[in-house]
Amino acid sequence: MDEFDLIDKYLKKISVNNPSAKKLNDDVFFDKKNKLVVSIDTYNEGVHFPNFKYPHLLIKKVLRSSISDLLAKGVKPVYYFISTSGNKRQFDKKKFKIIINSLNQEQKKYKIKLSGGDTTNSNNVSFSVTSIGFSNKIVERNKAKLNDDIYVTGNIGDSFVGLNILKNKIKINSNLKKYFINQYYCPNLPYKISSKIHKFANTSMDISDGLYSDIKKLINKQNLSFEINVNKIPISNELMYFLKKYKKNKIQYLFNGDDYQILFTASKRYRSIISSMAKKMNQKITLIGKINKGYKKNSIKFNNRPQNLSKLRGYSHKF
Repeated sequence: MDEFDLIDKYLKKISVNNPSAKKLNDDVFFDKKNKLVVSIDTYNEGVHFPNFKYPHLLIKKVLRSSISDLLAKGVKPVYYFISTSGNKRQFDKKKFKIIINSLNQEQKKYKIKLSGGDTTNSNNVSFSVTSIGFSNKIVERNKAKLNDDIYVTGNIGDSFVGLNILKNKIKINSNLKKYFINQYYCPNLPYKISSKIHKFANTSMDISDGLYSDIKKLINKQNLSFEINVNKIPISNELMYFLKKYKKNKIQYLFNGDDYQILFTASKRYRSIISSMAKKMNQKITLIGKINKGYKKNSIKFNNRPQNLSKLRGYSHKF
């Protein structure tokens, strides 16, 4: 049983009298009356990150990936709560000072405030972050329209390379190594465009579990399908260089998650507005596909060839 089966079969039943929970089919809690938006995420050593070797970077990843949920909904994060588990060997005074310094940097960068949390003792390092924002509305999941364009912000795939470098599965020169590891720990969140996404997006979410997996979740309750052109999926110059130099297949690096970019759909009539806004804000936004009728099969094509979707599933927790 994966996490989505767990939600559908068990947890959804006890949230039916709570409309703000969005039937547990979105990434946030939204209390419209009080304009309250909340997300929560947990990160475990050995599952969400390989080790605690770089605490000053890891804490940035934890916080950014948490507020990413709110940004994808068009909501500015204001407060966050963080709970930590570990032991005195993992959290000595030196590491605490490093972590506090990094959190302070993130607070200034994203204008958010630490507001509480908890600590407990355990063998493995774990973090839970609750992010809070306020808004009159959010951009929900499952609101795509037939013939919508599908967009992503930023670049896709850098984080996966960084993770594999950390796991010693990829060996590259020191400059590229530094770049990809930094992209894994410090994703470039589309902070500026978030406040404008209400103007054109019908539906949106962040890319955390993998592009294919998250597109499915984005429209999973609708009688619609999608098609994606892999050749249009944006990648960094560094990833392009890596793929060419080491003769790697692009598609193997684009559907693995941890990108924390915004995935959204919008009507074709907004193409020029989106393009103009992207240039004005210096935010990369790329049209990668479209929404089709439900009777059509989901399709991802690379060099005009349909791909085996079972190999592009991304990440899912198993129970």
